Amino acid sequence: MIKLDKVSKAYGTGSLSLSEISIVIDKGEFIFLVGPTGSGKTTLFKLLIREILPTTGEIYVGDWDIVKLPHKKIPHLRKKVGVIFQDLKLLQDRTIFENVILPLEVIGVKSLDAKKRVEEILVQVGIEKHSNKFPIQLSGGELQRAAIARALILSPDVLLADEPTGDLDPATGKEIIKLLLDINEKGTTIIMATHNADAVNSLSKRVLALDKGRLTRDQKKGKYGSS
Repeated sequence: MIKLDKVSKAYGTGSLSLSEISIVIDKGEFIFLVGPTGSGKTTLFKLLIREILPTTGEIYVGDWDIVKLPHKKIPHLRKKVGVIFQDLKLLQDRTIFENVILPLEVIGVKSLDAKKRVEEILVQVGIEKHSNKFPIQLSGGELQRAAIARALILSPDVLLADEPTGDLDPATGKEIIKLLLDINEKGTTIIMATHNADAVNSLSKRVLALDKGRLTRDQKKGKYGSS
């Protein structure tokens, strides 16, 4: 479960990126986070992984009190909250296999176990045949699948997807949405920040809408632009 209670975030200029946000997200939900550029979606994601702290308010992810979480515990939080970044953050000088295995190497998983896990994940996301290619050799949809694989490699409870279909054609975007739905069906909570109105409108999932840092809508089966 994720809980935000009256969370606000002000930056050095004094302007509020988020204002008095209160949300409860249950385990296993699939949520679309919508709103114009600058509405606070990325700030919300940064708060959930403790990249930044709120100015006021409380945030809980599972049993973790994010605001009071000791610095040494942050890596443990980030094992359980995976992120698909908008710019993907794949290392260009490493193969897809090497990109995906990296988080396992960082935490010291045994080589044979790590390789087996990567092979399983690459099959799950459908790019096992590209494991020895470099990012520059992949299409946009394949790169997005690689980024999803890396975010899944530590078996997170929560997956944050920041505009995962933003640079893709409609057909490829639908494939990525289907992959995320399949991941969600296996029990992973997914929060997807998006401008993809077609995806939001076709799936009738819960919609959280932000505008100028405020939560303007929380609908169980929402549409992209409905009030």
